[in-house]
Amino acid sequence: MTERKQILLVGCGKMGSSLLNGWLSQKAYDHISVVEPAKVDLPEDVYLYSEVSSLPVDYKPSVVVFAVKPQLMDEVVADYARFINKNTLFLSIAAGKPISYFASYLFGGAIVRAMPNTPAAVHKGITVLCANDNVSQKQKAFSSKLMESVGEVTWINDEALMDAVTGLSGSGPAYVFYLVEAMASAGQAAGLSADMAMKLARATVIGSGELLSQTEDSASTLREKVTSPGGTTAAALEVLMGSNGMTSLLTKAISEATIRSRELA
Repeated sequence: MTERKQILLVGCGKMGSSLLNGWLSQKAYDHISVVEPAKVDLPEDVYLYSEVSSLPVDYKPSVVVFAVKPQLMDEVVADYARFINKNTLFLSIAAGKPISYFASYLFGGAIVRAMPNTPAAVHKGITVLCANDNVSQKQKAFSSKLMESVGEVTWINDEALMDAVTGLSGSGPAYVFYLVEAMASAGQAAGLSADMAMKLARATVIGSGELLSQTEDSASTLREKVTSPGGTTAAALEVLMGSNGMTSLLTKAISEATIRSRELA
């Protein structure tokens, strides 16, 4: 018989609710409890508490998932030290909060740091995970399962890389959305109406992403398949792939995001 788990979700904002919806779709847990001071609509089989002190005295979660904003974490995390034991996992999705931060409050606890991104809302996200030495292989597998409910999962051993992860995939959806804005603006400059330009830009990015997800071809191979020598695409790529083009801009942008992630930590 498969072991079933009890999840305690701390915070039920956008990312927290995305995770909750993913877990509910799995139907693999005894029950899920949520600590959230704001009024939220939850399914009847999810237990809602306004504060951690309202939880039953004998309550023993399999995992405590911190999904509150990083700037509020100082007011929250210490209250969960009551759950420290070898069987309880602590998993945080708070950007800029390193494992050492949680270890200072949850001394001896099994701690996993996660960096998901917003496509988790449609179960198309990707999450990078990193664990401290107290996390067992079984708990790592459980962490993967929790985050796979909203997309892909990968692990790193060097937590210092989490800042680059944040700069690339954590903030990355905003870059893609801005690409759509920029393409639509360029389409307007070329003579299209605002509505038509945006419709074409959105559909092109959505369709290209889906094509990328359904093929084993690399991004480079797909680009080359679209590009005829001397054609329109080649003319555009000559600009985008120039010395001051897209790679240069994104390298600088992701570098700045990575630096800022380190500063926040």
